[in-house]
Amino acid sequence: MIFAMNEDGTARLDDDTRMECRICWYVYDPAEGDADEQIPPGTPFLALPSHWRCPQCDAEPIAFLPMDH
Repeated sequence: MIFAMNEDGTARLDDDTRMECRICWYVYDPAEGDADEQIPPGTPFLALPSHWRCPQCDAEPIAFLPMDH
């Protein structure tokens, strides 16, 4: 499952969901993190720091869509 539901009915991402940039197709994989930005492996997409952007095209996190597992 990619999305889970919070108690208030809003959707949230599973911690292991890979996210793909819809601009350049870069894939953020939580299992790998982002070595360039010193994001350690195991960091879920929703836990990325607010300054994080796509390392290939500089898109904001809002440009990312969840991938199927």
